[in-house]
Amino acid sequence: MRPSRRLLVVGAILLGVSALIIAMARIPIEAAIALWAIFVLVALLDYFVSQSGSAVSASIDAPQEAYTGENAILTVRLRCRTGDLPTRIQAKLETDPDVAMSPVFRIAGGQPTADGEVEIPAKRRGTIPIYAVWLQWPSRFGLWDFIPRKPLDAMLKVVPNIRPVSTGQIDIAVRSELYGVKDNPFTGEGSEFHQLREFTSGMDVRAIDWKRSARRRDLVAKEMRAERNHQIILALDNGFLMREEIENLPKIDHAVNAALATAWAAGLGGDLVGLYSFDAKPRVFLPPQPGRAAFAQLRSQTAEMEYRSVETNHTLAMANLNSILKRRSLIVVFSDFVDKITAELLVENLHVLNRTHVLVFVTISDPALDPARDSGPATMQAMAESVSAAQMRRERTQVLDSLRHIGVICIETPPNRLTAALVSTYLMVKSQELI
Repeated sequence: MRPSRRLLVVGAILLGVSALIIAMARIPIEAAIALWAIFVLVALLDYFVSQSGSAVSASIDAPQEAYTGENAILTVRLRCRTGDLPTRIQAKLETDPDVAMSPVFRIAGGQPTADGEVEIPAKRRGTIPIYAVWLQWPSRFGLWDFIPRKPLDAMLKVVPNIRPVSTGQIDIAVRSELYGVKDNPFTGEGSEFHQLREFTSGMDVRAIDWKRSARRRDLVAKEMRAERNHQIILALDNGFLMREEIENLPKIDHAVNAALATAWAAGLGGDLVGLYSFDAKPRVFLPPQPGRAAFAQLRSQTAEMEYRSVETNHTLAMANLNSILKRRSLIVVFSDFVDKITAELLVENLHVLNRTHVLVFVTISDPALDPARDSGPATMQAMAESVSAAQMRRERTQVLDSLRHIGVICIETPPNRLTAALVSTYLMVKSQELI
């Protein structure tokens, strides 16, 4: 409990009136004493007739999981044991300020129980501790502010965003691309033999198996399909450059979300998916497994991946990955670089990997380097920033062109287009049978 602004204003006015009474000899000093006595009595009366914080209890209803980049909706429930709750209640959750910030929200009282909803932005993976809820309401006459703290001891788990998977967007895109809108028994051309079919009008005559047709004395054709059971390795750079926030989310979380969507797409395509994370040294390697079966394990592992503030050692990471893989694979490398000089080692090591494997290099474009933001610098500071941004854009373009020149597939896109671009690239690689 604390004095309200109204109490302080009234006290200040009363203090001025008392000083005036003392200064004027014609008014007895007892009048000032009487005013102060009335003031104290009213303040005490206001305290005793108002609802105190000790009679109010609080509980919270939190979802089991929240997706990164979204807002988690929590419900705070208040209950009063000795009557109705105050009509105007402000509340704020006490959380870890380094993890999340809770906004102030209102709860409409006036009844023995009341609920209030609050949205907490999930800006990073991990757990958001909720220690307590702070409440505030004015007394009956507005002379006091009651500010009780109610312990809650709850946890909100923030996991990678798999909204495209849970809503079926990936299923629709992949199935329609690989198998058609309807389930078509003809799987298309490819390098892997599927089955023999009776030749019918309209089929490609080049598909006829003449030896088997001669034995059967009837035309039969080979049905081919794209090869399955490829190895897909999702290599996540977890260094300090990937902690930069773009659109209120670190780059590593954008990469994790896109990687999980690609893992689900690979599962639909019948391929094997593995995970590799690295920073200053290699961290986690999950061997390739069937996509559907591996998805839960990949999601759990990426949810527990810590944020690290160390410089990435691409040489050690790529050399270690190259020694682990014994089979040609599609490697999707999520990483970033600052300038052309720091990216030289990255280009060299990707060049070594690209001799044996198919590489897709994924980097997230920075809106601060968007040419559309350059709108005629008006000050020397703005001009210097514009020149620096143009130089960084040129160097990034040169590095990506170098990677494309050695055969690496490069994706540089804003975060909101990353998942769609990566899934489309996977489907392109699979349809062209580059692996």
